[in-house]
Amino acid sequence: MGARTIRRRLPGVCFVLGLVGCAPGTVLTVVEDPDREQVKVDVRLAGHEAFRVEHSRRFAIPHLFPLLSPTGRPLLVQQTDPYPHHRSLWIADRIQLEDGPVTDFYHEHTNLKDPGRPELGYHSLIRHESFSEFDVDEQRAGFTARLTWIIGGQGPALDDTREFRVRDLGHGEYLIDLSWRLTANYGKVTFKSDWVHYAWPYLRMDPSFSGESGGRIEDDRGRTGQNATNGETARWIDYSNRVEGVTEGVAVFLPRDGYDRKWLTREYGTFGPRRKDALSGTGFSLAVGESLAGRVGILVHSGDAKTGRVAERYAEYVGAR
Repeated sequence: MGARTIRRRLPGVCFVLGLVGCAPGTVLTVVEDPDREQVKVDVRLAGHEAFRVEHSRRFAIPHLFPLLSPTGRPLLVQQTDPYPHHRSLWIADRIQLEDGPVTDFYHEHTNLKDPGRPELGYHSLIRHESFSEFDVDEQRAGFTARLTWIIGGQGPALDDTREFRVRDLGHGEYLIDLSWRLTANYGKVTFKSDWVHYAWPYLRMDPSFSGESGGRIEDDRGRTGQNATNGETARWIDYSNRVEGVTEGVAVFLPRDGYDRKWLTREYGTFGPRRKDALSGTGFSLAVGESLAGRVGILVHSGDAKTGRVAERYAEYVGAR
């Protein structure tokens, strides 16, 4: 049985922050393969590709790839060496269901059924269940992904709901508002990750945008580079570079929810926020029925943090809810 493709051409979605010329026309192309070879949502804004949310048998975790710059360059990389478990833009952790084995969803290659035969797939994975709740109003379009964290030999451990809301800022720039909720519906779940090895989420920059290639890491306090930003609290962090004469980048925003959060940053290209200190590298459990939630904004912009008006757009982001 072949893939089912749904094209949804939504009315013009335009969220203008002092910009002009925001073109109408947002298209979501949904492909759901009943054999789970591939499931994805492709998002096009004003006629150009923006990003894709994808899950395929090749990988054990759904992730966002590609994430394209205003001129169409890939800002992120899907798989790298070293660190082949890095997956563009992803959410993952190391957990234990009840008294069962500790399962590392972050290092997904450890969950292969047979490392010598990767085509056999994974015994533990974050399984895609469905895309749903496609909606649009005057300022936004979005959809919801429903997932299940599966532990080999035990079965489901967590239900995972991820909401994507995208705003077209015009001129190829856009803002993704991503929120997620993990719920322990199948037993007590204990989180076993250290401070570094979980994604909440992480982004892995394409090598052409990394600090090692001249890219610039900058936070809301004006601190720059890994040495000044890694392990520090910040409201947002931006990563940008000039590639073939054009400067573009991506920023990650945190909500104003009363908690300060530290960040991991790396000049080789990885960055992302940590959870609040009490839930970051400390070990904690969710009782049956309890949930753990998160939210970030992902701003794709022209220019660097200053010329891309990242601080101004962050103020808009936190004021929108």
